[in-house]
Amino acid sequence: MTTTPYASSQLAQFIDRRIEELHHKTQADIAREAGFRNANFITMLKMGNAKLALDRVPALAKALEADPAFVMRLAVEQSFGPEMLKLLSELLGDTMTENEKEWIKIIRDSSPNTDPAPARTIRRVLKLFLQET
Repeated sequence: MTTTPYASSQLAQFIDRRIEELHHKTQADIAREAGFRNANFITMLKMGNAKLALDRVPALAKALEADPAFVMRLAVEQSFGPEMLKLLSELLGDTMTENEKEWIKIIRDSSPNTDPAPARTIRRVLKLFLQET
């Protein structure tokens, strides 16, 4: 019997990656900020030994400096599987991150709400720009 049932989950992989990217925070810092009493729980999450309770998503996302909606999607997939995530997305629509909302606002403000189609050149420039950030 496997002791790491969630090791292949996108959430476990994401948590592991974010911890590496957040050089200024220890796992103990992240655990404390997320409201976990035991810092080892972060290790259990990133190793796939534990499942993240959905009500803990906002606090963990904040501690990981990540978008809560994105982390929630990963947690739903971990808890209920990809088909449930797909069903929820179909029924409720995809959520946007705060940054995505800001991009939409910039587009709307820049185009006086004329709903411009994305030009090929703009797509290329935007892709290049976003790859560098």
